[in-house]
Amino acid sequence: MQIELLSPAKNADIGIDAILHGADAVYIGASDFGARKAAGNSIQEIKRLVDFAHIYNAKVYVTVNTIIKDSEIPEVSNLITALYNIGVDALIVQDFGILKMDIPPIALHASTQMHNTTPEKVKFLEDAGFSQVVLARECTRQDIIDIHNATGVRLEAFVHGALCVSYSGRCYASETLCSRSANRGECAQICRLPFQLQDAHGHNLGTYHWLSLKDMEHSSDLEDMIQAGITSFKIEGRLKDADYVKNITSYYNKRLNEVIAKHQDWKRTSDGESKISFTPDIEKTFFRGGTTYFYNGRNSQISSIYTPKSQGEYIGIVKSVNGKKFTVDTEKELHNGDGLCFFDSKNQFYGSRINTAVKKVFQNGKLQETECETFEEIPLQAGYKIRRNFDIQFNSVLGKPTAKRKIDISMVFENSTLTISDGTNSVSETIDTETVKAEKNQSDNIKSALSKLGDTPYSAVSIKVNTERFFPMSVISSVKRNATEKLTAIRQKKALENREIFSVRHTNAKYPSETANYTENIANSLARKYYEEHGVKVTEDAFELNKPLQPVPIMYCKHCIRYTMGACKLHKDGQVKELQEPLHLIYKNYYLRLEFDCKNCMMKVYKE
Repeated sequence: MQIELLSPAKNADIGIDAILHGADAVYIGASDFGARKAAGNSIQEIKRLVDFAHIYNAKVYVTVNTIIKDSEIPEVSNLITALYNIGVDALIVQDFGILKMDIPPIALHASTQMHNTTPEKVKFLEDAGFSQVVLARECTRQDIIDIHNATGVRLEAFVHGALCVSYSGRCYASETLCSRSANRGECAQICRLPFQLQDAHGHNLGTYHWLSLKDMEHSSDLEDMIQAGITSFKIEGRLKDADYVKNITSYYNKRLNEVIAKHQDWKRTSDGESKISFTPDIEKTFFRGGTTYFYNGRNSQISSIYTPKSQGEYIGIVKSVNGKKFTVDTEKELHNGDGLCFFDSKNQFYGSRINTAVKKVFQNGKLQETECETFEEIPLQAGYKIRRNFDIQFNSVLGKPTAKRKIDISMVFENSTLTISDGTNSVSETIDTETVKAEKNQSDNIKSALSKLGDTPYSAVSIKVNTERFFPMSVISSVKRNATEKLTAIRQKKALENREIFSVRHTNAKYPSETANYTENIANSLARKYYEEHGVKVTEDAFELNKPLQPVPIMYCKHCIRYTMGACKLHKDGQVKELQEPLHLIYKNYYLRLEFDCKNCMMKVYKE
């Protein structure tokens, strides 16, 4: 079984960093039509990433996962052709119209925006020709098992990063309230706002970030997820900077390698070993606190209602406070410039930078407490728990080169010829200059020169030398350079030749639904035709084209505020609180009504 770690790339440089730190594949946005409009890249930049990735047999997936209007079809078609021509391995798509376009046979992956939640839907996607399907974040372990048992397609799941509160592809809040479509890559993140929750009598039940969720964090579930059927583990974050991608990729690379080492038939999809010069820690780059979401069923630890901001790592307990100065019981080393944060007794979130960290107290050589002074006076009290959401030294380290990735090769220098092999590919380079017989054995000197592979992607694990001739070390270095460049070119060429090919499978399979309303996001004539060819009656266009006349949900959420409030009658946990419904969420001029679909265990959000 081949396992893939898939990392995000805001740009080519971050994609290269992801590969160096252990990613088997990266996903990146093109100039347009990606679900993160602010993270677009030129064809030239994506080609630079592709060329680098293919050295390691790593893959590059490009997001073309927005819905497409009829007027944009020629542009999308040309973009896809250009991406195929530069060697992109696959596209991540949302719009079925792409399957009707005249495009090259590039592999297609079904975006989570396609609402991939059931065996029937994923089986249809497999029959349609998709080679990989990104499952909805809301899928439980049993959902994954059921989908895996019913299909043969590779399954991809989010393993870390920010969570959308609505099912992906079925959130219309941003379009409704801000005229910025999440299905067009312009989400305004309505879910992170502080809403007042109001009951039917106008009582304020609290002003919090009711729709804000913690971050997905599955690092302890990797082996179990593989056994359930997942083969691709996706880190969220195409808007994240290099420090985040380096840290999180390194962390999951290490965890995956530990899991794979226990199973002889499991292996990674790319080549080379990443050597990291720091200790990765997922709490040290943007982290709202972790949740496994619904993987093990509904639970009360998924929301982050008191703040949508990064909370970082736990430091310790405040011992005393004197103005801007405070002492904290901690074994963590604090530094000038660190960012600290805390919740007060009313769950209000505060933070400040450390001006100075002084008067460290040690006991038996171990740090016990530190006195700090902040830049500003903050409402800190003894007994408060302190967290660090910015570690200045850690981030300083991440700002420098922090990884090398090397492919093991063997080298044989016989007479005047150097042969190198990566175990699959071999190349030879012969020295054609005149030489003389060496006065003494040169083997050790030649081995030393060949072993110095510097910034190449290679590491020599075996070097054999058998020659009686004398060679200047400059000549040895030249033949070594030429041979490694040849091997790199062969590896890149084979990666292109071995790309998956997509061909639309002519199938009579019917789409799982007989009708398609606005939630199917049909925005062009090709998509409409595709649905109709597979037995679907299209009743509504995409929300962005024609907003339904009657009130419809603008969010479909597995997260449930009634459950959060202890008022769920299906999942009873002690005494059930009675709420006077309907409940409303209010923020400035946004007025949202909550409807609880208990039959489907779902919360729907309406604009009023």
